[in-house]
Amino acid sequence: MLTELRDVVSALNADELIPFFQPVVDLRTGNLKGFEILARWQHPEHGPILPTNLIALVEGSGLIGALTRQVCRKAFIAAQSIPEHLTLALNASPLQMHDPSFPSQVLQIAEETGFPLSRLIVEVTETAFLHDMQQAQQVTRQLKALGCKLALDDFGTGYSSLKHLQSLEFDELKIDRSFVRGMLEQRNCRKIVAAIIGLGQSLGLVTVAEGVETEEQADTLIWLGCELAQGWRYGRPQCGTMIPEMIAAEPIEALSSLATPGDDWSTSNLEALPTLRLAQLQAIYEGAPVGLCFLDARLRYVSLNQRLADMNGFPIKTHLGRSIKELYPEWYPVIEPFLKRALKGEAISGIALHRPGPGAGDPGKDLLASYVPAWDEADEVIGVSVSLLDVTGHMPASPAGYAGDMVREHASEINPEVPWVMDSEGNNLQVSSRWVQTSPLGKELTRNLRWLEALHGDDLEATIKVMRHALRTGEPIDVEYRVIGTDGEWRWMRSTGTPRFSPSGAITRWYGSVEDIHDRKMQEQASLRTAQDQTSEDQNALTRGMMVAKSLQSAILEQDHAKSDGEGPSSHASHA
Repeated sequence: MLTELRDVVSALNADELIPFFQPVVDLRTGNLKGFEILARWQHPEHGPILPTNLIALVEGSGLIGALTRQVCRKAFIAAQSIPEHLTLALNASPLQMHDPSFPSQVLQIAEETGFPLSRLIVEVTETAFLHDMQQAQQVTRQLKALGCKLALDDFGTGYSSLKHLQSLEFDELKIDRSFVRGMLEQRNCRKIVAAIIGLGQSLGLVTVAEGVETEEQADTLIWLGCELAQGWRYGRPQCGTMIPEMIAAEPIEALSSLATPGDDWSTSNLEALPTLRLAQLQAIYEGAPVGLCFLDARLRYVSLNQRLADMNGFPIKTHLGRSIKELYPEWYPVIEPFLKRALKGEAISGIALHRPGPGAGDPGKDLLASYVPAWDEADEVIGVSVSLLDVTGHMPASPAGYAGDMVREHASEINPEVPWVMDSEGNNLQVSSRWVQTSPLGKELTRNLRWLEALHGDDLEATIKVMRHALRTGEPIDVEYRVIGTDGEWRWMRSTGTPRFSPSGAITRWYGSVEDIHDRKMQEQASLRTAQDQTSEDQNALTRGMMVAKSLQSAILEQDHAKSDGEGPSSHASHA
């Protein structure tokens, strides 16, 4: 609906400009964090509307200040019924960021309505800093001095400059809806969103995604580390009378397929600065008892630990940026098939390899290798994580024995179990990529309850019974079942897990692991068959013995009868 200037002036004079409130929520928990104030015209005939050219008209006619004062005053009054921990976000026009009186106008409205400015977030677009950066800086400093927080709105869509983030004390970085809308279909959009979130974290800024409408968008944003969101998924803008209802609404939590293990993990990882996380990962890398590295999709070294560098005989810096083929041209053909399989999404572990030494007198090393694909937020393989265990000197005399017993033994030492995380309703939130390779279902179908489709029909009912009992009572999970493998063969698995409880006693997460027990199960069944065979043989022997005893007893009885028949007459006579 188009509006003319006279309509805007009339609306302002009639006090018809009102605030609408759109929820801003915590992405992971769905808990309400505040509202963004949006201007609407309470049209006498059509009700609350947003004319397409309203903002352009008020900015062009110098009425933006009047609109802000009218809408802001009503919003501050409505906020008196809002809990103190919730914030209000106010959009400031680029023109207002060059108006020296703007901070004092905001202060006056806050004092008149009793609204604390520590709860106000002033959102500014990048165009506000184009013409007079010095004046914009002065206005933002005054707003900060009043206690307001600052958010850089629609980052990346205007005249983006890191200079703005460097020279102005922003508290939030808002991701434009255009990037959010396109990130599921367009890889470039997704990478831009990831870059903005990473930039915000590195600068200590809260990242807020606009225009979040679907569960899939929310899931991806959480995976990338975004903290807050607003959009139709969490509620459309509504008038002030609807605030109590919006506050009382049930939080929309993260997707059940979310690939993060819970609030405690999120706090220690997603909220950490990238530099801190890098230091943590480096400490793990260096402390590992095996050689570790990460290769990108072109099989170039991105990172590695000192142990692997020592095993390879080259300094760390010699590896970085260079491919395995470049560093080890003679050995590369041996490991190339495993690396290519990993790049296709297959996790491979316990591979016995022999790497020749660099010199003529060097016997080389015997290694156990694992190759695990690394997935990005869209389930694309972006590289391979490699671990190498040096087992030189532990090889038996028989190479065949080494390829069998030693591989199983050392592969088990590396990691015999596949970890999983499950929500309170039994939906898998996180599954190791190694589980994907035990089932032909594919990566996506291992999430939620779809993993049950891989179970043997004879084990399904018992497994569901155990799971239901555990989910209802909170007792630990311990269940054995057969699962179909990628080779079409059934293998026995054992899944164990324990719950984690909230302060109120409700189950929030389940943490556990799946262990391949096929060999043990086969041994048990073989032992059982042997025992059954022995029991059967014993029973047969007992039966034969009883039959022999019965035959002997019958023979004795017949003999007694015969003797009795022979002595009958004379015996009677003697007694007579």
